[in-house]
Amino acid sequence: AVAAYMRRNREPHAPWNPPMPETLFTVDGQQERLAATAQAEAEGTQIGWWLGLRDDPSQVIGHARFSQIARGPFCSAMLGYSIDAAHEGRGLMREAISAALADVFGPRVALHRVQANARVENTRSLTLLARLGFAREGVAKEYLYIDGAWRDHVLTALRAPDWPVDRAP
Repeated sequence: AVAAYMRRNREPHAPWNPPMPETLFTVDGQQERLAATAQAEAEGTQIGWWLGLRDDPSQVIGHARFSQIARGPFCSAMLGYSIDAAHEGRGLMREAISAALADVFGPRVALHRVQANARVENTRSLTLLARLGFAREGVAKEYLYIDGAWRDHVLTALRAPDWPVDRAP
């Protein structure tokens, strides 16, 4: 299901993603990736969800992942996400990320801060982040190699809403 999702969205997502190896579009490649993901989750360096529809949960229509989880005084992670092009504009990504943020800011994961970056041209993603409460922190010039060139990204972040300012991690 994950490989099928990747193949369906290869072209629609190309303007927003770094180059991907061909193996990510195959069942074998996804089996390796999912094994690595399970290992990272067991180590506590990432947490993520594959998204499905209530009436067809076996079809993957997106994902949300918090990677680069750092503990100690940083207590932060990077958010990455995508939604199937056929399901854009329905509020599903907002619903999914809202639920995921509640988990990572809650007692189970207990993060203080989540960062998310998007290309300056990706108005849809930047609007989503703003609606979720992410604050714009700046622009990183030539931040990531995507679609044949180094691309600028808007840097955003959201802090745990209930974290007392004097509470140590």
